[in-house]
Amino acid sequence: MTNPGLSSLSRVERLSTGIEALDILLAGGVPRGFLVAVTGEPGTGKTVLCIHFIAQGVKVGDKCIYVTTEEARESIVRQAAQFTIDFKTAIESDKLIIVDALMSTDDPWSLKTLDVEELVNKVVEAKRKLGYGRARLVLDSMSAFWLDKPAMARRYSYYIKKVLSKWDFTILATSQYAVTTSESFGWGIEHVADGILRFRRSVRGGVLRRYILIEKMRHTSHSLNLHEISIVDGKGLVLLGPVVERKEDTVLPRKVAEKILKAKKSREEEIP
Repeated sequence: MTNPGLSSLSRVERLSTGIEALDILLAGGVPRGFLVAVTGEPGTGKTVLCIHFIAQGVKVGDKCIYVTTEEARESIVRQAAQFTIDFKTAIESDKLIIVDALMSTDDPWSLKTLDVEELVNKVVEAKRKLGYGRARLVLDSMSAFWLDKPAMARRYSYYIKKVLSKWDFTILATSQYAVTTSESFGWGIEHVADGILRFRRSVRGGVLRRYILIEKMRHTSHSLNLHEISIVDGKGLVLLGPVVERKEDTVLPRKVAEKILKAKKSREEEIP
């Protein structure tokens, strides 16, 4: 007798990440319409994954929008070219719009301020320009929008998900580790995300190593193994294989944990 639950999962439409080995770990890719949090420390591979995701969208004819807050548009185009991905032609042929939220210019596809409502309006404007159809959106990174008001992170994330879900977007939203004066503050986007892809890094034997872990993906029988990855010129993000779990793979980075403990101690001292 067929398991109806498995049958339902098999009918979920999935979008390829552009990385075949990662798609396999995700039972075929990211479910259509999901908002996926891509989190981790700087330099772990989050932006490279986003570039692959958008490149695959361009290849299959999806409407593609990339919002960059920490690099200029030209930097994203150059980084893609490093992995033999031609974003320049995709932009010129109206298959991709890169919204530059770092360099405020008179360019119609730039943000004047890091305001969430302005962001959403600009993304909707870009979708209208590209036309009707399945769409992919990268927000790289969301952390910039709550940099000076971290307590708003969850509310902003919910607003983005609620509004943009009506426009047939499948979203990858990156987020850096962030620590404030409250250890109860999370990472905002993770609380509302349908999936979480966690990037990590460590130094072993004097060599930087990067990892990816699928912490959550609804409607998906996904891999539970930590996988080592590498960033390779001409290829991009490459999965090297699963690794044996170590303590440092499951705990917060030491500096992050120390800041949280320090903030907690400071508050306790303030209590009479």
